[in-house]
Amino acid sequence: MKNKILKKSFYSQPTAEVARQLLGKFLRRRVNGKLYVGKIVETEAYLGEEDLACHASKGMTERNKTMFGPAGRAYIYFVYGMHYCLNVVTEEENNPCAVLIRALEPIKIILPPNKGGLRKVLNGPAKLCREFKIDKKLNGWDLTIGEKLWIENGETIKPNQIKKSKRVGVDYAGIWKNRLLRFYIKNNKFVSRK
Repeated sequence: MKNKILKKSFYSQPTAEVARQLLGKFLRRRVNGKLYVGKIVETEAYLGEEDLACHASKGMTERNKTMFGPAGRAYIYFVYGMHYCLNVVTEEENNPCAVLIRALEPIKIILPPNKGGLRKVLNGPAKLCREFKIDKKLNGWDLTIGEKLWIENGETIKPNQIKKSKRVGVDYAGIWKNRLLRFYIKNNKFVSRK
């Protein structure tokens, strides 16, 4: 199953299940003749319009309309006026759910030597987008076709290796701030925060 691009049927599952199953998969980005590969080690699930932490909680906007589309698309947004974040759209159309890719373990990355090593650069959603050259131009990209950006089968992560916690930075979301919708690989040094 290794090196097999994930199909739309994978992304069409319930969002929390997709978030859990993405752990251990390989995110691949091809740009300017270079291939960037990272193992997904941390994710967060966002469960549609009822989830007050989800971008779709106030309905469809120009910014979030990709979330209302088909599963398996990249939803990329700009935050704090300086960072991009990568999400994958899940479930059926018009049910705006997505999984945020929060951290990667570097597998193969070509970076300038003055970046200070690879252990820190992918431990957050903005950092991984910066290093993988992921920006708004890829918003809506079909992750199931490969070419520029895709996710493949990778390592199998056993259930006892997966930890759950509250999502990061959603204190405004009422009862949703306490939902255990962040998933990460236990004891992985590339996770953004523990």
